[in-house]
Amino acid sequence: MKIEAITLREIRMPLVHSFETSFGRTSERRILLVTVHCEGVDGWGECTAGEHPFYCEESTDTAWYVLREYLAPAFAGKELESGREAAQRMPAVRGHRMAKAALENAVWDAEAQLKQLPLWQLVGGLRKELPTGVSIGIQESHEQLMKKVATEVAAGYQRIKLKVKPGWDLEVLKLVRAEWPHVMISCDGNCAYTLDQVEHIKKFDHFRLLMIEQPLWSDEIFLHSLLQHELNTGLCLDESILNARHALAAIELKACRFLNVKLGRVGGFTEAIRVHDVARAAEVQVWCGGMLESGIGRSHNLALSTLAAFSLPGDVSASARYWHEDIIEPEVTVSAQGTITVSDAVGRGYALREGLIERLTVRKETIQG
Repeated sequence: MKIEAITLREIRMPLVHSFETSFGRTSERRILLVTVHCEGVDGWGECTAGEHPFYCEESTDTAWYVLREYLAPAFAGKELESGREAAQRMPAVRGHRMAKAALENAVWDAEAQLKQLPLWQLVGGLRKELPTGVSIGIQESHEQLMKKVATEVAAGYQRIKLKVKPGWDLEVLKLVRAEWPHVMISCDGNCAYTLDQVEHIKKFDHFRLLMIEQPLWSDEIFLHSLLQHELNTGLCLDESILNARHALAAIELKACRFLNVKLGRVGGFTEAIRVHDVARAAEVQVWCGGMLESGIGRSHNLALSTLAAFSLPGDVSASARYWHEDIIEPEVTVSAQGTITVSDAVGRGYALREGLIERLTVRKETIQG
């Protein structure tokens, strides 16, 4: 398939509610979208980098620069066999995985359309009904948090993930567990803790959590293995896992019992599938994390979540939790049982609201082949 041109655009979407983690608070998303124009079809990808280089080194602006100056020119006008080949054809740019994922995933979408296949089938998915959970950010008060949790439990979500940080953890977990003794609960530290806080973190064991996600530094696997040895609750690694090699190292070191797989963090579908395969071979459970994506990124997350080892509820929740209007139709919805039915439509499975996308666009540039 020949890539005739690539369009980059930035859209701005206000969140229904601000979302706070240990990194800070987000009220509006600056989202970079990539369109691959290929033999009469348009494949779409989404860069999941944040507005600031806090979650990782990338940001919306660094991704725009790398895509415009290096990645898009290397692909425009070129012939590719598949989305998987796109990962092999990336130029010698170190890092910038979220920028690379936006382009690679757009190529996968284009390939699925050209082959008249749903994207989830093209990536090797098996399941049509996906269990889903929800991530709840740090709130202004305990009362506000309890109202949020009550809303999501009533909506049917199968797993509640609570963002935590020192000073917003033990009391929060105690309150939520006391109110909902049978709900599946996990927590996410987003690297906010250090190993010298091990005695504090060990108290998390009291709350029967599914997992504790990424409590320590993003670049640290070995110290997570030391921490896991001290805990009854399983750790889950997110920021530390940038590729399948990291996943294998974490598993061999017994640094975690779960893996969060994010398409942007690992560089796209090809590497995400490799991480999945490593985890599956080791019988380690994986699930798909979220990055406040629009419907385009959300549709890609759904496709990834159909792979066999994605047995746990992911963060792929309903569009309406985040956006007054999503840029896809139909919007992603969650059943009363906390599941999402995967679309059989060709490609990513959702049509685009192109008029809305144009209205939300603040900059746009096309790189010709």
